[in-house]
Amino acid sequence: MKKVLFVCVENSCRSQMAEGFARLSGKSIFEPYSAGSKPSGKVDPMAVEVMKEVGIDISSQASKGFTDLSVKEFDMVITLGCGDICPFVPAKEHIEWKIDDPKGKDIEYFRIVRDNIQDHVKKLAEYIIHNERGR
Repeated sequence: MKKVLFVCVENSCRSQMAEGFARLSGKSIFEPYSAGSKPSGKVDPMAVEVMKEVGIDISSQASKGFTDLSVKEFDMVITLGCGDICPFVPAKEHIEWKIDDPKGKDIEYFRIVRDNIQDHVKKLAEYIIHNERGR
């Protein structure tokens, strides 16, 4: 399984949703983690709500920084649109998903972001499976 770290600034919305999707849809592919460069200390209630709408409960996940992670080495680090604000975390592969931060937006916007993240996680799973077969 690939150790994948999803990163956004506050680790309260995007990276939390990505971790939730990866836990559910990539059980045999991913060992997912998430963290933020400036963690807010809580998962955004709107992120929890929109994830529940698709049957994923992220309410027990916690907003955390890099020093809070039990794992220090990753196969992949995926940043979710934080650009230069995200610090460099050592990994075999780095990918940036340019996904807008839904913080402070309405629930419809959270749903759009959620669906975008879900699509990205599915494509990531396909990418990993394809690359593993090619070895």
